[in-house]
Amino acid sequence: MNITVNKKFIQGGVLAAAGLLLILCFLFFRDTEKTELMETQGRSFEKAKVVSVRKDNVTENGNIVGNQIVELELLSGEHKGERVEATSSSGYLFGAHCEEGMKVIAIVNESAGELAVSVYSVNRGAMVWLMAAVFIGIVVLVGGKKGLASIAGLLFTMLCIIFIFLPMIYRGVSPVLAAVLVVVVTTVVTMCFIDGISRKSVAAMTGTVAGVVIAGIFAWIFGKVTGISGYNVSDIENLVYVGEMTDIRIGELLFAGILIAALGAVMDVGMSIASTLNELKETDENLTAGDLFRSGMNVGRDMMGTMSNTLILAFTGGSINTLVFIYAYNYQYQQIINMYSIGIEVMQGVSASMGVILTVPVTSLAGAWLLTARRQ
Repeated sequence: MNITVNKKFIQGGVLAAAGLLLILCFLFFRDTEKTELMETQGRSFEKAKVVSVRKDNVTENGNIVGNQIVELELLSGEHKGERVEATSSSGYLFGAHCEEGMKVIAIVNESAGELAVSVYSVNRGAMVWLMAAVFIGIVVLVGGKKGLASIAGLLFTMLCIIFIFLPMIYRGVSPVLAAVLVVVVTTVVTMCFIDGISRKSVAAMTGTVAGVVIAGIFAWIFGKVTGISGYNVSDIENLVYVGEMTDIRIGELLFAGILIAALGAVMDVGMSIASTLNELKETDENLTAGDLFRSGMNVGRDMMGTMSNTLILAFTGGSINTLVFIYAYNYQYQQIINMYSIGIEVMQGVSASMGVILTVPVTSLAGAWLLTARRQ
């Protein structure tokens, strides 16, 4: 009973400390003055409804050419209830092919009392939240309390990225150091949500943090030997401009991203191995540290292939457009292997996989030692 009470007390203390850290960071960073990178005065994004289509842009052949002229009723903002004329480009990224009654988001520009309105996109906000709610519902339905704890851990991770990671790098803190901080904090809190403070969770925390740091170190080495840096990413011109106008260290963003991207897979491996070792120990108290370590390595070897595959395929899926261009334009081998985009994708996939692989022995060793240590 005392052990259970102590564990609950420690778990509550850890979660309370993490919550306090998040609140303090929010209060500290909320007054951060952001450099205005573009003129936005007088511009707002408002909900609107298409009242009518005054001029369509569909030709007799069914092709869409030019812009639509539509009448909108604004549903939010200072001009809520007003009806205004707007243009819609019907593009792939911006605008929408408007129909009467459609809910859209409008860009409202006001200058000298005059309104210039255009359609930004279809209003999909409600559907995005609905899909997120469906996801949460299924996780809780299938996982029960563990599923609810997983959602709480995911929410905490997102809040850490928004209220700790991004404000820190905006103020000039190294993105790599900020990423390490977020990885450590979110790992501890997520494991605490899922399993509380126990030998199993501590082993999983140890393996996870070690694996993510290993992934970051390997990515840094990979970048050094191949001449790839954070300045070789796409949209670097825009990023350089942001770096010149703010204190963000653009060159470190690539490696910070690898740390955060590797966290999920590494955490999965760490908890799976630690949980397996814990079950084995509870089944047979006579198992030694060596027995548990070998079992952890055997389980980890089975997971290496699938998890590495998962990471490689995830990064490949993110670069599918580049692969289509390479295939369609029949690029040559020397051109492909020396493309920065390909090098970065390989670096991300291999580094994250390296973190997963080396998480196995670290977690197995930590779990074997912790689970066989004399219980106080």
